[in-house]
Amino acid sequence: MKTFLFVIMLATCFTSTSSSESIANSEATRDYHLRFFHTHTNEHIDIVYRRGDAYLPDALEKLDYYLRDWRTGEVHRYDPRVFDLLHELLASVHDANGEINVICGYRTPKTNEFLRTRNSHTGVAEQSLHMQAEAIDIRLPSTSTALLRSAALKLHLGGVGYYEASNFVHVDVGRVRRW
Repeated sequence: MKTFLFVIMLATCFTSTSSSESIANSEATRDYHLRFFHTHTNEHIDIVYRRGDAYLPDALEKLDYYLRDWRTGEVHRYDPRVFDLLHELLASVHDANGEINVICGYRTPKTNEFLRTRNSHTGVAEQSLHMQAEAIDIRLPSTSTALLRSAALKLHLGGVGYYEASNFVHVDVGRVRRW
């Protein structure tokens, strides 16, 4: 009887370890996926940008190009935390496979100044994080921008701006703030 119990306990240990290892392995190989539609260039991208804890350099390079300043064509290296923020935001609104509409990604200082000074009501900041590729303006067709803003605020991962009249939300990986 003791031998039988020992064999059951031993089998349970191996099963538990195998389950734990299986969970750890699936997390290590978990794909982080995003889909975008750029409203100014009409380009789509569907991409895995991270696997487990490792960002995929080729994917990040493609995203950098995709989110270029569409007015000038200039490309800037995006902070990958922006992609993680978007991934978390989609999960929080229960639309992990949703296609994000990009209103604005990276902006050169010249483009930023043009947008900032063309109208006093644009809301473009002089030191916008768009110029450091740490911000993005988006909408999610399946979700109201009011709900998207609320979800982004709950994440506490950076700044959140709400542009109701223009129907988009700004998110960034700067300090936590709202407007």
